[in-house]
Amino acid sequence: MFTPQLTDDGSYTFFSEEFGELFHSHSGAKLEAEQKFVDPCQLKEKAKRHKSLKILDVCYGLGYNSAAALEGIWSINRECHIELIALESDIDVPYQAGVYHLLKQWPSFIRDSLTQLAQNHEIQIPRLRANLLIGDARNTIQTLYQSGFKADAIFLDPFSPPKCPQLWTIEFIKLVSGCLHPQGKLGTYSSAAAVRTALRSAGLTVSPTKGVGRRSPGTIASFNCQDLCPLSLQEQEHLKTRAAIPYRDPSLRDSAMVINQRRRTEQISSDLESTSRWKKRWKKLVRNSQ
Repeated sequence: MFTPQLTDDGSYTFFSEEFGELFHSHSGAKLEAEQKFVDPCQLKEKAKRHKSLKILDVCYGLGYNSAAALEGIWSINRECHIELIALESDIDVPYQAGVYHLLKQWPSFIRDSLTQLAQNHEIQIPRLRANLLIGDARNTIQTLYQSGFKADAIFLDPFSPPKCPQLWTIEFIKLVSGCLHPQGKLGTYSSAAAVRTALRSAGLTVSPTKGVGRRSPGTIASFNCQDLCPLSLQEQEHLKTRAAIPYRDPSLRDSAMVINQRRRTEQISSDLESTSRWKKRWKKLVRNSQ
């Protein structure tokens, strides 16, 4: 089912037949894990100040985001204890990543630990306790939320919103955000207006992160806005267009088709500016300023 595909930084990723997308950017799978998730969540800085850190990896996939987090934290503080909770719907993805040795770009102790996690779904070794929760993330996140777990960093990494809207809804993101420590950060590769609206609806402040092999930036979100740079005027106005109408899944059980149709219906009846008109207006502004 899975064939490794080389990306520009020398690391490999998989292509999903189900979603019709790569798991990572062509520009670099490992690079994306570092620059879209670990660095914006400031885990290295946190490792300097804390003896223990908690991480929630939503859509664990090949395990790259978690591997990059472990490497980054332990490169700063070898004694830092990490608690990792990972959510994944398809256990075959991390398992096949182990079969193809896709974690070989990380140190052996990280590679071996995450290979064991994929096989046993839980590990407890010195400096690391990890659990891999298999199933629909809309269900597993409810259990985690009810447990009172609070992460210092959350990686939100489903497939794109149009292809996997059920993991980008207001209802799902509210539960995910409820698992974030008041001083923690949530990172995602998406800059979609609908996603940023959902994050803001959960009480988070959103800020752009630099793009990796694509024009659009990612997003970092936090309850604490002191060290976040503001959105540009263009990005702020994007949140006032029909593109910002969020995905909704009140029962946390609807199919992708139902969720997408619900949003399209809401967009059609909306008085907000169309996304195409917003794009044309800003293209004109850019041309006039040059």
